[in-house]
Amino acid sequence: MELVKKLINLLPQYDEIENILKDYPEGQYILKTTIETLKKSQGTQGATNYNGDGVEECFFLVQALIDKFWEVIHTGHFSAVPLDVRKTYAMGCFCKIIFLLLESMERLHIEKCNEIFDDAMLLGCTQNIFVNERKFMDLLAEFFDTELDPTEELQLPILETIPRQHSVQCDILQLDRPSLEEFNKKCFTAHQPTLLLNTIDHWPAMEKWRNLNYILKLAGIRTVPIEIGSNYATEEWSQQLMKIKDFLKRQFSQQKVTPEIEYLAQHELFEQIPQLKNDFFIPDYCQLGDHKEPIDIKAWLGPKGTISPMHYDPKHNILCQIFGSKKIILASPKDSENLYPHEGEMLSNTAQIDAAHPDLEKYPLLSKVTFYHLILQPGDCLYMPPKWWHYVESESPSFSVSFWWE
Repeated sequence: MELVKKLINLLPQYDEIENILKDYPEGQYILKTTIETLKKSQGTQGATNYNGDGVEECFFLVQALIDKFWEVIHTGHFSAVPLDVRKTYAMGCFCKIIFLLLESMERLHIEKCNEIFDDAMLLGCTQNIFVNERKFMDLLAEFFDTELDPTEELQLPILETIPRQHSVQCDILQLDRPSLEEFNKKCFTAHQPTLLLNTIDHWPAMEKWRNLNYILKLAGIRTVPIEIGSNYATEEWSQQLMKIKDFLKRQFSQQKVTPEIEYLAQHELFEQIPQLKNDFFIPDYCQLGDHKEPIDIKAWLGPKGTISPMHYDPKHNILCQIFGSKKIILASPKDSENLYPHEGEMLSNTAQIDAAHPDLEKYPLLSKVTFYHLILQPGDCLYMPPKWWHYVESESPSFSVSFWWE
């Protein structure tokens, strides 16, 4: 019960979360009552009374809160859900985990708590809720990692270092570790896509992440959205929530479990597993710009054959290659009207064409497009200005990290 005591002590006082609950009276009552009841159960002399008045009732109230806010989150488009709704949902999940751990510390119970923890991070919003949120989450993550260690049941390969290819095709500017001033002048201000050579060789991730057991140990029990199929613009493509250990087993073990290509793509993995943040650094180049919003850091992990079809992003983008290599084809925003974007809001930033095998008969305007080809190798980064079209195909098992900013 020592863990539960520590978790309760890290819960906020009600006035810390009052602001996120101002529009939700039911949330105000339930979380205020629950937090006060749990903290009161600690007693004044260090004694603990988890069977006292109100504890069981609060458990039922918290579950009702979670159920209601789950429905709100799943009504309409996820991007339109207010952050305060997601934060309230996360607080409800945190409280439910405490109640469940009070009931039992058996493995099945701990696995259930771990799933709720993932729900808090994936559906909820676990940032800027209360002062001790990071300590609370780190304590839970450490506990789950210890009790549910996936390396006890699965061993994965250490990927070999791929020899660097020299004299490969690159149709854009190349700079070897440019200074911030050089990058600003030649790339950022000029809106010039650039291959930045040998830029992240100093990242610990370059060595650590090739050992897939390291990723398995830190992240294996987390649940993440996995893309099923090599290309999100095809009808066969789908998404599925999956534990990272199952994804790694299916795609990277010695005997590959599934013939399907699966991809951990465009996911905020490093918010979910902050320990991995210690293995890389935000490039200095991301200092440039307006920074109206925080830098978006995304993970891209998958086997050979993953494809991001020709599309563009609205922000500045630096794509950093940790292991594996990727074939990339670029096109200028000036050629947008010749790239046959999908109609409709969802895929309006994605072209209908197959950039790797352009069909001029079906898409005759492609004859007007200038395509730029390159290979992104480990230790290198690709800078893409806003709205530059890009097609990305992994030539081997690959891990990339992208930084998007304004």
